[in-house]
Amino acid sequence: MTSETTTCPSEAPLTLGDLVDRGAAYLVRHGVPPDEAPTQAEILVEEAIGLRRAALLLRRADRPAPEAVARLRGAFRRVAAGEPLQYVVGHWPFLGAELRVAPGALIPRPETEGLVERVLSHPLWPAARQAADIGTGTGAIAIALALAAKAEGRPLQVRAVDLSPDALALARANAAANGVGDRVACEPGDGAAGLPPASCDLIVSNPPYIATADVDALPPLIRDHEPRLALDGGPDGLRVLRQIILDATQALRPGGRLFLEIGDDQGLSVRRLLERAGYADVVIARDLAGHDRYAEGSLP
Repeated sequence: MTSETTTCPSEAPLTLGDLVDRGAAYLVRHGVPPDEAPTQAEILVEEAIGLRRAALLLRRADRPAPEAVARLRGAFRRVAAGEPLQYVVGHWPFLGAELRVAPGALIPRPETEGLVERVLSHPLWPAARQAADIGTGTGAIAIALALAAKAEGRPLQVRAVDLSPDALALARANAAANGVGDRVACEPGDGAAGLPPASCDLIVSNPPYIATADVDALPPLIRDHEPRLALDGGPDGLRVLRQIILDATQALRPGGRLFLEIGDDQGLSVRRLLERAGYADVVIARDLAGHDRYAEGSLP
């Protein structure tokens, strides 16, 4: 074995706690930020051993089986080589759902959880019966909305639209696995253009909003692994947003509302696009980091 393989944290028959500690140090040596490495190491160990999240605290003295050590060694090397943790693990939580993730779809992020939370807290939500998630990817938004409505005993139906066949297959599988396959219809489509006229109470989207010239400057963790189709928003980053805003004026019912995730430098531009398209009660809101991240408007 080379000196590199002997430093991999799962070579020796260590305890789970040892594996976490040495694994975190291994990831730091390979460029993972020190404040992120311990959590990533814990998740990798839990996944290799088959533990529920946060269950490791009571099992740190356990010694893993050899086959689990082999899985763990490969997982640590993949993350150390720059592959996103979520793709290595293969699934990720999102507002109560457990989603299978794969390179064909964008990794669900906390900012998008914030987008869904804005929908669920809006006064329009309790009366909504038809919604659409444009650019559904893993199906995260559509599934979270469907789960919330199911928990409330309401018959909300969600159209989950995407251009990518791989993303649609992933979203369809995720909807079924989370018990809302009967509430989420996964449909091929380019934005909101294919939605029936005046069919939606809510349209929600986390579209591509990064300017083309900026995509190649993204961190390799994103640029080299997540689908460019889900990142590239055209020359000014607004190409897809602009089209969704226009198409949604036809797909929303009177009084229906559009919810968008946007770039942190796009608040003023998106506000103007919404107002020029005739939306009322336009709101630009910030994420937890204090950046412009959400845009909303209602069809009069």
